[in-house]
Amino acid sequence: MIRIVLGIIVGFIAWSILWVGGDEAFGSLWPAWYGPHKLAFEKAAFNNTPFEANSTILLFKLLHSVIASLISGYVAVLLSNENRRTTMILGVLLLVVGVAVQVSVWGLLPIWYHFIFLALLIPMTIAGGKLKKTA
Repeated sequence: MIRIVLGIIVGFIAWSILWVGGDEAFGSLWPAWYGPHKLAFEKAAFNNTPFEANSTILLFKLLHSVIASLISGYVAVLLSNENRRTTMILGVLLLVVGVAVQVSVWGLLPIWYHFIFLALLIPMTIAGGKLKKTA
């Protein structure tokens, strides 16, 4: 049980690092494309002002979330050596936090983005866990 809890915690931390770190890296790698969008979004979220989202970047962010979810599920199972409960609990935890974050920026992004982002968290976390064979 301790390994499952540890796997969930580390999986959640891994997802968070991949999301925030990836976002910062993308801003540095593509300063003319990704950077202005990222900064405009942050400014709009902080000041509660309108924001016009770039659909291409939003699709890129969905792919970013899928990759983070796959890796976090894999890492969680790697530590816990248990697949079903670990990835499901991690996925639900990511969903709960994701809902809170998406609600906080609800008016800034299109509704399709919120729903797809949230809908992919649990299945991609479970799929990531299935990439790691358990004993």
